[in-house]
Amino acid sequence: MNLCEFAVKEAIIPSLSATDKEGVIREMIGSLHKSGCITPADQDGIIAAILRREELGSTGIGRGVAIPHTKHGSVSRSTLMLAVAPQGIDFASLDGDPVHVLVLLVSPPEQPGDHLRLLETITRHLNDDDFRRFLRQSRTIDDIWEILREMDARLG
Repeated sequence: MNLCEFAVKEAIIPSLSATDKEGVIREMIGSLHKSGCITPADQDGIIAAILRREELGSTGIGRGVAIPHTKHGSVSRSTLMLAVAPQGIDFASLDGDPVHVLVLLVSPPEQPGDHLRLLETITRHLNDDDFRRFLRQSRTIDDIWEILREMDARLG
C-alpha cells in the first residue's frame, strides 16, 4: 500500500502549534476538517475516539514517532495525514522521548483489514531513519509530500 493513496496533502501540518497530546490531536483533526475530509459535526466524535484509543496505550511508538488512529463511521475510506512537531510533544511514548513526527489515521469500521495494513505500512516507513530525519527537517507541505512520495516509491 502506498501512503500517498490515503494521505491528504492539504491536511499536512509542517509545524504543529499545539504543545500537548490532546491539542495535537485536535489540531490534526481540525486540519482534516479544513481540507474537507471530515465534517464539523464529526470532529468531536473522532477526537473522542482517538483519545479513547490513547487511554488503552500511547500510540507514541518511540524514536520520536506517534501514530494516533481510530476507526470511525464518518469516513468512507481510510484517511491519513502527517504532522511535524519541531519542538517535540510529550506523547507518553514507549521510550519516553518527545514525539516529532505524527501520522494520524482514521478508517471506516467495516474495513479493519485496510486499517491494519495501513498501520503496518506507516510503521515500515517510519522505521527508516532517513525518512524520519527528512520529515523532521521539512518546513513545507510540498517538502513533506515529496518525501512521502519518494518513500512510497522506494518501499512500494
